[in-house]
Amino acid sequence: MQSLENKIVLITGASSGIGKSCAKEFAKLKCNLILIARRKEKLDLIANELKNEFKVEVLTFKVDVRNFNEVKNFYNNLPNDWKQIEILVNNAGLARGLEKFYEGKVENWDEMIDTNIKGLIYVSRVVVPQMVERESGHIINIGSTAGHDTYPMGNVYAATKFAVKALSQSFRIDLLDKGIKVSSIDPGMVETEFSIVRFSGDEERAKKVYQGLTPLTPDDVADAVIFCVTRPKHVNINQIILTPLAQASSNFVIRK
Repeated sequence: MQSLENKIVLITGASSGIGKSCAKEFAKLKCNLILIARRKEKLDLIANELKNEFKVEVLTFKVDVRNFNEVKNFYNNLPNDWKQIEILVNNAGLARGLEKFYEGKVENWDEMIDTNIKGLIYVSRVVVPQMVERESGHIINIGSTAGHDTYPMGNVYAATKFAVKALSQSFRIDLLDKGIKVSSIDPGMVETEFSIVRFSGDEERAKKVYQGLTPLTPDDVADAVIFCVTRPKHVNINQIILTPLAQASSNFVIRK
């Protein structure tokens, strides 16, 4: 297993769910972390826990990945010894609403497109040039099974995750001669704040999404991320699709 000790890892959307679990797993491997999200107070709590438990360095920043100038300023203002980010985890993403496309809300579409697609591109555009210069690094994009097959009323969300798949494949080609790894981790049903956000805080409706089955946990997805980044130097894991045992695809789920 490749050692990651003292490597710098940047995780977007790190205040909860998959991002938070990834932060803990990287801290266990003695990585130094940069955690960004819109909820700074949550990031600070996570950072204190990780610093105390694993004796690693953690920086936290309130950053809205939808705003390119904000992303650029965040990176430019990092201390110089923190700018050499070795691993980028593009985790920030969300779903809003669950309606047929002709009934959808434009503001929900904009938020998903701006976060899931443009946010990923913005952060990558700012962070990856230093990887190219050093010819070293690893980009992890968190996709979804919704980027492989659509489901009823998933329209624009699915479109954003199809875009993430296309971007991951394109990044891989663009960086092929630079020695930089690119991996896409595409989970199915994961119990996080995802459904609570999708349903605008309706926790009862969110719970029904996972009724009758055992969903993935954020830790399950973080395990897949760690697998990718710890492979030998000559090995690139291009894509991992993981689902609960009860889910075969976006449209085939068995509930008991």
